[in-house]
Amino acid sequence: MTGPRTPRRRAVAATLTATALAAATVAAASPSGASGTHPAAASAERGHDRSLRVATFNASLNRSAAGQLVADLSTPDNAQARAVAETIQRTNPDLLLVNEFDYVEGNVALDLFRDNYLERSQNGAAPVDYPYAFTAPVNTGVPSGLDLDNSGSVGGPNDAFGFGFYPGQYGMAVFSKHPIDTEAVRTFQQLLWADMPGALLPDDPATPAPADWYSPAELEQVRLSSKSHWDVPVQVGKRTVHFLVSHPTPPVFDGPEDRNGTRNHDEIRLWADYIGSPRTSSWITDDEGVPGGLRPGSSFVIAGDQNSDPLDGDSIPGSAQLLLDHPRVNTSRTPTSEGAVEASALQGGVNLAHRSPAAQDTADFSEPPGNLRADYVLPSRDLRVLGSGVFWRPTSDPLSRLTTGTFPSDHRLVHVDLRVPGGR
Repeated sequence: MTGPRTPRRRAVAATLTATALAAATVAAASPSGASGTHPAAASAERGHDRSLRVATFNASLNRSAAGQLVADLSTPDNAQARAVAETIQRTNPDLLLVNEFDYVEGNVALDLFRDNYLERSQNGAAPVDYPYAFTAPVNTGVPSGLDLDNSGSVGGPNDAFGFGFYPGQYGMAVFSKHPIDTEAVRTFQQLLWADMPGALLPDDPATPAPADWYSPAELEQVRLSSKSHWDVPVQVGKRTVHFLVSHPTPPVFDGPEDRNGTRNHDEIRLWADYIGSPRTSSWITDDEGVPGGLRPGSSFVIAGDQNSDPLDGDSIPGSAQLLLDHPRVNTSRTPTSEGAVEASALQGGVNLAHRSPAAQDTADFSEPPGNLRADYVLPSRDLRVLGSGVFWRPTSDPLSRLTTGTFPSDHRLVHVDLRVPGGR
């Protein structure tokens, strides 16, 4: 696990300029189709409250070989990284999760992305400075030594604790303008799937026994999180906001046992239990052996590519609703965009039969399943939602070059603007 980069002089400078950074965001272009105002608008702040823009972006900054992301980010000329950075600069989040950002020990890739891309103007967009960041190991590509896909042989990405060709592939990174309490971060990389009460353990349809895809010996090692789940406390003024981030496995690429579909459901359920009552979260233990979930009354934002649309696609019905219908989650505004509506109409096909509103789509997938709502930013009820949006521009907008097709990613950045009580 690694903490923030930080020459001391830089951390001090960031503290001194925090107000200026927040104020500067008012000049940034607001995403087309976004609802509400930008968080830096003067009307967003009352008394001692503070506005906070929180975003998630599956940026597809994963590479097919270990070390390639570092090589690509070592110069400021990688086209995909530039487009990803510009997308972030155009939306200017205060707190950001990037999914599919390969984990490299020592913050190497993370620092290169900040130095060579985020802190350099991309096509005239204002540079963005994140003096605080966090990343940690993930399960993708970590060999299990087990035949988890029941193919008869051991080894390869399907037998890793999370699908991946090398350790760290498809990792995650958190970027923040506000201090991260690194010592208080909780990670759940090693939490066992079988420890979850009522877990939807996959079933081998060729046998009469239930939930027996994995042997009892394998269940003593099989991990719940396909990447990891992190509780990252961020200090916003006097208020701590717990950034609960993850990237559940896609509910596809398996067989009739539906091992990815059931895992996706239970990865989403982990956060539902974690923010629930002490009783529902009592089974959870972090990687340091500390039991229990989030303290009742704590402020939080759940963020990430959940790989689950509420009504469409291949996830187990009700998976996304575990969070959307949770009594502690504020869903007063759903992020939308004009670009997603246009894309659904232009692409047609299965998109026209979808039940979820096209305006809420966050991912541009080929058929099947077509475009879906896969990415979420879900705050706690004590955080008022001021506005929200999906950075998906219609073709009439010059910035649609950042949101058409699968370059720089097949996902779109999703943001929610919040008012944090006592956060000023």
